[in-house]
Amino acid sequence: MNAVRNYQKELDKIIEDISVAEGGVPTLFLHSCCAPCSSYVLEYLRQYFNITVFYYNPNITEDEEYRKRVAEQKRLIEAYNAEAAEESIDNGRETDGYTIRDHAYPIKVVEGDYEPDRFFEIAKGLEQCPEGGERCFACYALRLRETAKRAKAGEYDYFTTTLSISPLKNAVKLNEIGEQLAKEYAVAWLPSDFKKKDGYKRSIELSREYDLYRQDYCGCVYSRRKQEG
Repeated sequence: MNAVRNYQKELDKIIEDISVAEGGVPTLFLHSCCAPCSSYVLEYLRQYFNITVFYYNPNITEDEEYRKRVAEQKRLIEAYNAEAAEESIDNGRETDGYTIRDHAYPIKVVEGDYEPDRFFEIAKGLEQCPEGGERCFACYALRLRETAKRAKAGEYDYFTTTLSISPLKNAVKLNEIGEQLAKEYAVAWLPSDFKKKDGYKRSIELSREYDLYRQDYCGCVYSRRKQEG
């Protein structure tokens, strides 16, 4: 029987190796499902990576809901970058127009296409699956495949997703899909289980601090129906 992998420890080891290595700061193409989930992940990883957030979530059924969530994502990133700039005036080091403090690199954001038809296509035949089952796994793969493809095209060092921060998301399956896509697209997958180290708890604290909109369902019509009972 294979031992249960500790993805947080694997991430810790990568970060340790980055910290002692010479050379430039590695780049990370980070899929984000929403601002609240990304809050802790960005606070944590921006110390070690130049991050571009990729907001790609075709699972969100309603256009109004999508627009609200993507606006919150951009607002959070603007706030993080502004704070980093303010805190580093005495440092005097500039990157891409920002003056930044040590180990707090400016965050970029790319909004993907909003294409809910792609989600409904992969959900065909899986409409009755329970939350957290095969339909969700297909949704993970849809979003991560687009992330991997763009990470490869942009020549990023790593790609990963914020999804593993949620207690409702399957971190093992997310990492399995990510590793498969890493081989297919020849771009490194950054292993993660961001709910570890109280990551989920910290995301709630940050959501309150920045008054972020926290939705109570993932975004698709199926999860909303379950939430509404």
